[in-house]
Amino acid sequence: MTTPGSDPLRTPTGSTGTPGTTTGPATTGPATTGRKATPERHPVRNAGRTAGRTLALALLLFVTVLLVLFVVYNTQTVEISLVFADVQAPLVLALVIAAALGGLLVGLAGLVLRARRRSS
Repeated sequence: MTTPGSDPLRTPTGSTGTPGTTTGPATTGPATTGRKATPERHPVRNAGRTAGRTLALALLLFVTVLLVLFVVYNTQTVEISLVFADVQAPLVLALVIAAALGGLLVGLAGLVLRARRRSS
């Protein structure tokens, strides 16, 4: 039965349970056991690292396209004069072999200089 001014669906402030009954102070949130709650950890994204990866991927794609175009436009056969023989090979193959040998020579020269500095 309800009296004027009372609402049967409304519970008194600070109580829990059925309307009109008071069982004690209301608790909100998780029960505390004496430990401090640790905040949720979200992975921190490093914007510089993400931008660097994007730039590296774009550069890789650009270099790949350049290499494909290089191969497509340099398919003609050329004669290469070696010390003991003359051979015919595609121009792209001759250029790639020359670049690889040049890189190898630069790498070996760097190793020799580093070894010389360490020994001094």
